[in-house]
Amino acid sequence: MATTFHHEPYSRGEPRLPQVGPRGLLARARLDEHLPVHHRLSRVYRAGAGLVGLFLVVFGVLGVTGNIGFFSTGDNTVLGLNTNGALSWLSILVGLLLLVGMVKGGNFASSLNMLLGVLFVLSGFVNLALLERGDWNVLAFRLPNVLFSFAVGLLLLVFGMYGRVSGRLPHDNPYWQARHPLEAEEERRRRELSQRAERDSRPPGSPPARGREES
Repeated sequence: MATTFHHEPYSRGEPRLPQVGPRGLLARARLDEHLPVHHRLSRVYRAGAGLVGLFLVVFGVLGVTGNIGFFSTGDNTVLGLNTNGALSWLSILVGLLLLVGMVKGGNFASSLNMLLGVLFVLSGFVNLALLERGDWNVLAFRLPNVLFSFAVGLLLLVFGMYGRVSGRLPHDNPYWQARHPLEAEEERRRRELSQRAERDSRPPGSPPARGREES
């Protein structure tokens, strides 16, 4: 008689935030885009990096071609945002970096989105404090620029943290497996044993269960 292995479904996820600390929540994982779960995660990371990166590159190019002074603090609006030469070139560089993240995808794109998301939010706070300090406002920020920094920062953080920073990740998620290597290995062994027991209990010459369902 075949032995049946009972265990909690690994797709249900954790019941609460895992006690692994910030480093554990940001654990790196190697994504294999041939696997459906990994491919879906990487696609989200690529989309976030690509959308924001493309906008920044277009914004920067329009600012550069407008022949605006490098440290001009006047009213020079591009796509609804004030800019100068310095901000335009900085936008191009950051945008190209995000486009590189879009091409690479995977863990690199996720980490890049989160890092730049934090920097955009911090930039919003810093430049908010410098709005009334004309001599220090070298990037010619105005209030719409500050709001844009906050919005883009939060957007990049959401894209970067998708399927990565959560307490209810499914157990086939690569980041859950990276944070819980022992549990992941145990679940893999249980699945293998269960599949082996199913094969051993099948009468000789009978097709696999999946074949019977598809026929």
